[in-house]
Amino acid sequence: MELLLHFIDVFLHLDKHLAALAGDYGWWTLVILFVIIFCETGIVVIPFLPGDSLLFAAGALTVQGFFGVGELIVALTIAAVLGDSLKYAIGKWSGPRVFRERSRYFRREYIERTERFFKKYGGKAIIIARFVPIIRTFAPFLAGVGVMTYSRFALYNVAGAILWVVSFCLAGHYFASMPPVKNNFTLVIMGIIVLSLIPVGLEMYKARAAKTVGA
Repeated sequence: MELLLHFIDVFLHLDKHLAALAGDYGWWTLVILFVIIFCETGIVVIPFLPGDSLLFAAGALTVQGFFGVGELIVALTIAAVLGDSLKYAIGKWSGPRVFRERSRYFRREYIERTERFFKKYGGKAIIIARFVPIIRTFAPFLAGVGVMTYSRFALYNVAGAILWVVSFCLAGHYFASMPPVKNNFTLVIMGIIVLSLIPVGLEMYKARAAKTVGA
């Protein structure tokens, strides 16, 4: 419980914790942020790290001069691209095993649903997934299972990473120093979290409604 409360505190007060981290480690904080973003995007079993709000808070940190916003954007874009590339490779390697017919949790129909999803949205699915927590953790993995070639995936992977990192980091850099945002930073972070989870909630609602109608 104590660990959970500490995590929630860090989650809601990213600005203060990042400032303290940067005060202790200076430029090396950039390396730590690189590792966190890489882990969120590259490790399938960790879908709940605060990526969007972390990018915003990191962008705000650049105003204090620990590192430049350009350095931040380049480093975290590379981390995001490498993370999704790793997850694609994991999906490519483990897909046939994970989605074997006799699996209790992952059946062939999951692959078929994923194929239909990617056929419907095309490469945009990879870009859109960047802005949706949980989904961005699994979309590259499912793409690697076999629904998208790597050359095509790489194009949208890079485009999505650039849009995601640049938008949130620049938003933090330019808006976090404004008094209304600076004085209510926790509320802003909570707002980012809520807004990013709305698509997930809508999809869950639609899936439950469809299941109810079909019952």
